[in-house]
Amino acid sequence: MQNRAIITAVGGYVPETKLTNFDLEKMVDTNDEWIRSRTGIQERRILREPGKASSDMAVKAVEELMVKRNLSPLDIDCLICATVTPDMVFPATANIICDKLGAKNAWGYDLSAACSGFLFALSTAAMFIESGRYKKVVVVGVDKMSAIIDYTDRATCIIFGDGAGAVLLESSDDATVGIKDSILRSDGSGRDYLHMKAGGSLKPATLETVMNKEHFAFQDGQPVFKFAVKGMADVSAELLERNGLTGEDIQWLVPHQANLRIIDATANRMGLPKEKVMINIQKYGNTTAATIPLCLWDWEKQLKKGDNLVFAAFGGGFTWGATLVTWAYDGEK
Repeated sequence: MQNRAIITAVGGYVPETKLTNFDLEKMVDTNDEWIRSRTGIQERRILREPGKASSDMAVKAVEELMVKRNLSPLDIDCLICATVTPDMVFPATANIICDKLGAKNAWGYDLSAACSGFLFALSTAAMFIESGRYKKVVVVGVDKMSAIIDYTDRATCIIFGDGAGAVLLESSDDATVGIKDSILRSDGSGRDYLHMKAGGSLKPATLETVMNKEHFAFQDGQPVFKFAVKGMADVSAELLERNGLTGEDIQWLVPHQANLRIIDATANRMGLPKEKVMINIQKYGNTTAATIPLCLWDWEKQLKKGDNLVFAAFGGGFTWGATLVTWAYDGEK
């Protein structure tokens, strides 16, 4: 009998420090009304403690799901970390997370697909479970975006925040639940519109690149917005059609929290009312690879076994995709 990969626990973590729209008014030429009307964001969380990095947030999220499942770190077989803000270029942040957790039996690696990273990692992890090779695989989406944001750049500083979310995948012989289908896409021609200019092998760090602020995230907002609206909406609608479903069959849309207008366009394309859409962008902003698991973390108590969920994301470079999941357990009360 085929193993079905199911999500059995969710963990999350956001830093305590809040950066509100009113704080940003004092830092850059913007205002609360302008930010809220264009993005839906009111505040975002920032990891400010010295010496703390993406791995530290990820550890908190994974520790929470281990408590929920009454697991030891030694029970984890594999850990995949989706991030664009690794602690270091190498070693992999996944390895650092495992070391800090004490997950000595686990192997792991980082996956870089920007805001679609969690979806890409989830699809890969599901295959590990379905193959029967591993019993417990953790997928982490984490980003410390404040580390790569120029807080004098209005195009990016209003959008991003820091946070981590994690899910545990295990196997089930119940074919009615679990991760059922994914459609994943990428188009490298989009790299011109959302990228980091320097720091890679194409343009290594120099004094000049640092002085020119080329180690911060760069975004050309209008092309990204247009691609994101079409990409997320198209792939989500395609996923429903491929599985013979309509919006009435879906209990929850779990969208990447990039922009409220992109989320609304995706929901409209799927025929979903706002009551079926998980939104927490107003609290956390865009935490990149962490947005989807953080939504699950916020809404877990409302989820019921048998609920159909569509995860949808769009990321820089470009990457995008949608995943159909039937929830496997009633949320904790």
